[in-house]
Amino acid sequence: MTKKSTRSAKLSAESGGHAPAAGGEMPASNRASRALERRAAIVEAAMEEFIARGFAATRLDDIAKRAGVAKGTIYLHFKDKESMFEELVRVVIVPVVARLTALPPPTGSVRDLIEGFAGNFLKEVIGTRRGDLVRLIVAEGPRFPAVADFYYREVVSRGIAAMRGLIELGIARGEIREKDLARYPQILVAPAMIAVIWQSLFARHAPLDAQDMLRVHLDLIFGERRTT
Repeated sequence: MTKKSTRSAKLSAESGGHAPAAGGEMPASNRASRALERRAAIVEAAMEEFIARGFAATRLDDIAKRAGVAKGTIYLHFKDKESMFEELVRVVIVPVVARLTALPPPTGSVRDLIEGFAGNFLKEVIGTRRGDLVRLIVAEGPRFPAVADFYYREVVSRGIAAMRGLIELGIARGEIREKDLARYPQILVAPAMIAVIWQSLFARHAPLDAQDMLRVHLDLIFGERRTT
């Protein structure tokens, strides 16, 4: 099979088995699908480059090369490196926080709800590319305030608001005695941030059991669970 026929077969497969006729235009639906595929490839390549090089050192040329597209193609989807990073945060991290803010009113204890979410958050972040991105923002956010501001709006503020709501519910139910905790919901999510940072810096020296640390942390807030 020649290279040309190979490309045609690939195009036919990508377009659902209907490659455009020679000299014809690709149907609009297929063009839109290909554009989405290229955008996803660019975002994936951007994540790898940002994690490997850091935000400051990452170049659009390197992202284009990794994504297998021309540099000009990037500008069809993103105006600059900052907007590309913002899209990456929306795709990779925002959905995790969205699941928290979309939780239904708890039928069990507030602690159970927090423990369940926090446990899933640790599983989805610690040791994953999401954790790498969080560490990148912590490390380079001070040098790029626009990026830090975006992350605060899209991720941090939503998470903090949800945690405050759960804390207030816990106080109203009598599950949490320290009423001032509602003023500092950051305390509730502190183990998650400690675990993310510890994983990259010190895990090789002293492995951290993030789930058990979370349990101890919640014991301090809600009191130890009673065993029967």
